[in-house]
Amino acid sequence: MLDKMIYLDNSASTRLDERVMDAMKPYYFDTYAVATSEFGYSMGIDAKEGLEAARETIAASLGASAEEIVFTSGETESSNMAIKGVCAALQKKKGEHIIVSKIEDFSVLNTAKNLEKKGYTVDYISVDAEGILDLEELKNKIRDDTVLVSIQHANQEIGTLQDLDAIAKICKEKDVLLHTDATHSYTRVPIDVSKTPVDLISMSAHTIHGPRGVGALYVRKGTPLDKWMDGGYQETNRRAGLENIPGAVGFAKAVELVTPDEIEFLKSLRDYTFERVFDEIPHVTLNGSKTQRTPQNANITFHYVEGESMTLHLDMRGFAVSTGSACFSRSLEASHVILGIGGDHERAHGSIRFTFGRYNSKEDVDAIVDAMKEVVSQLRAISPLFNK
Repeated sequence: MLDKMIYLDNSASTRLDERVMDAMKPYYFDTYAVATSEFGYSMGIDAKEGLEAARETIAASLGASAEEIVFTSGETESSNMAIKGVCAALQKKKGEHIIVSKIEDFSVLNTAKNLEKKGYTVDYISVDAEGILDLEELKNKIRDDTVLVSIQHANQEIGTLQDLDAIAKICKEKDVLLHTDATHSYTRVPIDVSKTPVDLISMSAHTIHGPRGVGALYVRKGTPLDKWMDGGYQETNRRAGLENIPGAVGFAKAVELVTPDEIEFLKSLRDYTFERVFDEIPHVTLNGSKTQRTPQNANITFHYVEGESMTLHLDMRGFAVSTGSACFSRSLEASHVILGIGGDHERAHGSIRFTFGRYNSKEDVDAIVDAMKEVVSQLRAISPLFNK
């Protein structure tokens, strides 16, 4: 048993960076007023300036302008706001048809299913064995009444990256709006909206060592978007509710702290994990693309073993990872992502996702691979499926 938990589930959430907390503190204890205009009182003006400086930082990271950034409570709200807002704005003008991929995160998939119940037609585009979108199918599915295409930039489970430039080009040619969920790629993989004509982008702070409960939605200028939550006139009347100024400031600080060196470091941990696992543990399968994937994600199926058993054994040894096993899913269903790339339930049940962050090390990889070798060997020894 390790003295300290080795956390390798950084796509679920990351440890807050102390420098982010330091940036947030003044907006909790000193400049804690609500944001007010230049005609308000000084503390409110200072709070407003902090909020707008954070907006500028997020915008600059995308090559966008500050007025195109709306702060939200996180990726789920951002994606709901994008999809429902565009659909409401264009329903009467254009139609009730949207397109998503089969392996989207639940904030997109369940929003699409909700719209289906309300009369919308939804097409779910297939992906190949690596999780890469079928571009020809996308082209063929876009119709005159298609109001929105929503395709993630990077997959939350297997880390596969989509060719956002190619998808955006298709949507531009077909005159249809494009939303992308960039929660698991933002700051790790560059997106420049001045070059890639994506219309809406969901982002979140919790995957980059920022605070939980804050995110943003990029909305390209001129994109039709109805307000989907009633209340006040915050965020230029696009998102009602008291602004989370400490959260926004922390989000911006987290963005500033991501460096090219850190991204290369995460990639090295990922590739070292692949190297050791594939060399030292038999009967394993890579999930996702080997080359077209996020730098922090390693997802591997260990055949003839249940993911639930592996995660529990690893937890007892001091490691935190996640699995695509149905037993660990609140929906009690196997990973729709593994099934979506052509895997069966056995492959989904045996999948383990390792995702790395700023506070991991090569020694962490060595420790968990050594533990995995023991755990997998022990569990296969009692598995009725393993041919001993």
